[in-house]
Amino acid sequence: MSTSRRAFIQILPVAGTALLGVRHAAAATLVDDKDPQAAALGYVADAGKADKAKYKQYAAGQTCANCVLYQGKPGDTAAACPLFGAKHVASTGWCSAWAKKA
Repeated sequence: MSTSRRAFIQILPVAGTALLGVRHAAAATLVDDKDPQAAALGYVADAGKADKAKYKQYAAGQTCANCVLYQGKPGDTAAACPLFGAKHVASTGWCSAWAKKA
């Protein structure tokens, strides 16, 4: 199969963008429960370990994966959350800023 120079030049930016996306996803780190921002919001990587005495708004079934702030796709184990900058939250996590996804 022969690829023309024009086709190669058209594909190059797309391939570069895809490569950067893969590098960015691999470089993302998970939020640590002990991180000051995480501690202030009561974030835990396992929603079942949320402090129910301190955070009375917590209800079983609430997780980052079903929060409006969670920027992952269904099935992702972790994804970005605007509350934690470049760090990712676990899909099974929870924090006091949880809001039901529509």
